[in-house]
Amino acid sequence: MTTARRRCRSAQPESSDAAGAIDHRSELWRMADALRGSMDSAEYKHVVLGLIFLKYISDAFEERHAVVLDEWGEEAAEDEDEYIAENIFWVPPEARWSVLQAQAHQPTIGTVVDDAMVAIEQDNSALKDVLPKDYARPALDKTCLGQVVDLVSNIKVGGAEARATDVLGGVYEYFLEQFALTEGRKGGEFYTPRSVVRLLVEMLEPYQGRVYDPCCGSSGMFVQSIEFIQAHASGNGNGGRAAADISIYGQESNYTT
Repeated sequence: MTTARRRCRSAQPESSDAAGAIDHRSELWRMADALRGSMDSAEYKHVVLGLIFLKYISDAFEERHAVVLDEWGEEAAEDEDEYIAENIFWVPPEARWSVLQAQAHQPTIGTVVDDAMVAIEQDNSALKDVLPKDYARPALDKTCLGQVVDLVSNIKVGGAEARATDVLGGVYEYFLEQFALTEGRKGGEFYTPRSVVRLLVEMLEPYQGRVYDPCCGSSGMFVQSIEFIQAHASGNGNGGRAAADISIYGQESNYTT
């Protein structure tokens, strides 16, 4: 435990100005890497990605919450239907990122995160049994966990602007690549770089029909297929159609992916 906390402190930037000068992905990785002092790399992957996903749905929720609150008032802002109608996950009060951030430096932060994950799953059936809920375990250093929460707090991943530029996708892919370098290849698993996936999609030219990926992993092929369709929405080989007639299917043996 002592070793983990020492490594965690050394991973912090010297000042806020230094933190601003460092790319957020690499800085997040440095902090996440500090967690390895208290767990195996195969485990801390889920710790970090779980927090990033929680921040993502919280950002989208808070942005919509502010709009509804301004237009319709507090009662409407706490109505789940206002979010479901916009394809936004409902985040109950105890699971909102502001609650986690406020308690990031408390020894109970692990329990707070676990309770947030449970609450979100209970209110969103699509996420049932999907989110990690093991942040309170004694082996997970709570000082490092709190500092990761602080760093994630500085990144807007779920707002409209962030979604438009796919900040979440960039951070997620960066982490998958780093995890693959540290632990995946030892087990025969490999992360396919985005550039390779993009080349495959451009060769396939998915204007119509079906795209099937039998080892879809984190769905990189699907994301690139969608981007290809959007980039060629009119002309450039698809007969000038404004929309593509296409379906996407995939499977993955590793359910945690």
